[in-house]
Amino acid sequence: MADSYEFSVTTKNHVLVPPESETPKGLYYLTNLDQNIAVMVKTLYYFKSESRTNQESYNVIKKSLSEVLVHYYPVAGRLTISPEGKIAVDCTGEGVVLVEAETNGGIEMIKEAISQNKMETLDKLVYDVTGARNILEIPPVVAQVTNLKCGGFVLGLSMSHNMFDGVAAAEFLNSWCETAKGLPLSVPPFLDRTILRPRNPPKIEFPHNEFDEIEDISGTGKLYNDEELVYRSFLFEPAKLDKLKNMAKEDNNKVTTFQALTGFLWKSRCEALRFKPDQRVKLLFAADGRSRFVPPLPVGYCGNGIVLTGLVTSSGELVGKPLSHAAGLVKRVVDLVTDGFMRSAMDYLELNRTRPSLTATLLITSWSKLTLHKLDFGWGEPVFSGPVGLPGREVILFLPGGDDMKSINVFLGLPASAMEVFEELMKI
Repeated sequence: MADSYEFSVTTKNHVLVPPESETPKGLYYLTNLDQNIAVMVKTLYYFKSESRTNQESYNVIKKSLSEVLVHYYPVAGRLTISPEGKIAVDCTGEGVVLVEAETNGGIEMIKEAISQNKMETLDKLVYDVTGARNILEIPPVVAQVTNLKCGGFVLGLSMSHNMFDGVAAAEFLNSWCETAKGLPLSVPPFLDRTILRPRNPPKIEFPHNEFDEIEDISGTGKLYNDEELVYRSFLFEPAKLDKLKNMAKEDNNKVTTFQALTGFLWKSRCEALRFKPDQRVKLLFAADGRSRFVPPLPVGYCGNGIVLTGLVTSSGELVGKPLSHAAGLVKRVVDLVTDGFMRSAMDYLELNRTRPSLTATLLITSWSKLTLHKLDFGWGEPVFSGPVGLPGREVILFLPGGDDMKSINVFLGLPASAMEVFEELMKI
């Protein structure tokens, strides 16, 4: 088996795909929730199509992208800074970057890279805009089609979190697939984000611990700098999730799968990173506010409907107490997420123009209910798909763990010595 350093990808064609017809121009408003997570999210999809050549598939992807961008015209623009000093979109209609590439390897090499979490190999399948110094210099969507030696191809996508949360990204990709198959859009995008403008005057009505600044008194930053970052996936099947929920129960109070699993991972990660007992630690997670806003966000809302919510405690409190304590903390924060809390968070951002600090922080983001793996442009769903790396070293990603959507695959990276401890703690 060839080593990953022999795996090379050559780009041979690099085009801008603009919307097929004229679209509105000018500045497009992004909400305070869109400002919060200024990262690119990278995913890949491997397609094996017997019925058409790779060139035909590439042409379908390119043509349907041009057509769907008429509906999603801000995606064809570029991020910029508005007169108010916030991230906005300049709707220029320039288009999405589409790159055609080929590799010297076959699918076995990629499968090996996925099973061993070799991010440096997988990274080559998603185009990186050369010389980009920040998020403003990267187009909102970048796509790379890499033809493989053994037939089939990989679609690698890099999508701006300022433009989409997981639900909106899944709807955009589904619309793109429907367009490729000549179908009308089942969920047309709702593009007017001004419905989530902050209140005037802004009102902060809740404590927002998600923005707390924490001092690293445990030297964890040094650990990350000194050691190799190791990526691993852990599968939690229904039986294991039920066991966790039983462990996390307190006085017959039920907890959800999310609360039990999040509490368990937070506690375990604190232990693995050997935080000092008095180290303040933060948990952040993205709560989907779509149905919790009053009124609920419109169907097809194309933007971030998620609100980062958080809590801070000490590592000693988490590690030294049973799982029911950690799960109970998570439950309390989940229950906090109401229309009032979310509007208070948006107003907080309006007044403070800040982003959550990530020192001694774990950020959980869940894709376990998203259908990102069901892309079908007309030649069937991908043989496999998944994330390429993580948007930040503090992130743990929940992915669907199989077709039943009942298992959860937990994906994270830790310094090598911490990952050894963490792997042991996962054996429950």
